[in-house]
Amino acid sequence: MAGHSHWAGIKHKKGRVDKQRSKIFSKLSKEITVAAKLGSKDSDMNPRLRSAIQAARTANMPKDNIERAINRSELNKNLNYSSIVYEGFGPERIAVIIEALTDNKNRTASSLRTIFQKNGGNLGESGVASHQFKKVGVIRINRNKISDSDILELAINAGAEDCSSSNSYHEIITIKENFYKVKIEIEKKILEFISSGIEWLPINKISLDEEKTKCVLNFLEMLEENDDVQYVYANLEVNNNSSLKGSLSW
Repeated sequence: MAGHSHWAGIKHKKGRVDKQRSKIFSKLSKEITVAAKLGSKDSDMNPRLRSAIQAARTANMPKDNIERAINRSELNKNLNYSSIVYEGFGPERIAVIIEALTDNKNRTASSLRTIFQKNGGNLGESGVASHQFKKVGVIRINRNKISDSDILELAINAGAEDCSSSNSYHEIITIKENFYKVKIEIEKKILEFISSGIEWLPINKISLDEEKTKCVLNFLEMLEENDDVQYVYANLEVNNNSSLKGSLSW
């Protein structure tokens, strides 16, 4: 997901495209429903809902699915999800932050703790890993939408903190408090984003050899496959020259 997910935006492809799509749609639907329940059902008046719908469209989620997710917030008045942040350390002491939406905190905590333990890690208390990250606003835009120089000028004028370009996308960074203000300014020129939201970016990344990197990626994918997990962040560095690069994507 949007975030994707997110362990620094890296997702390990497994070839299970249909299963992944279903899982992604389920997570996106949950976020849309919660956003609509907590605020206005008009996305123009609800920034969280607008971001969720944008993410759904980027994932090619059908319009009917999006509308059903919004309507679900009214149909089920007893629907109550809690947003929870979990922290811990995975294999090789990789710091991990997990954002979850759950209707059963005990179930979610137990499931995540089991995944950590089976992979030689441990789910910790609040604060054990978050100091290794900074919480910022992130907007990613397909590079074919706008030139490097134009996006840099747009980002500066919008009040962004940083703007960089990779082979396939532009990434705009804002301080958390200014995210929606900057996003509104960017949307005056560009309506379609790859992703946008508040993310946990690692302050420093840890580089591992290829075998250990595979182990960590498998662990992170196990976390993502949990139905209650929305986003996973980790301070893992993936070497651009690694043969893993071919099986990884945004």
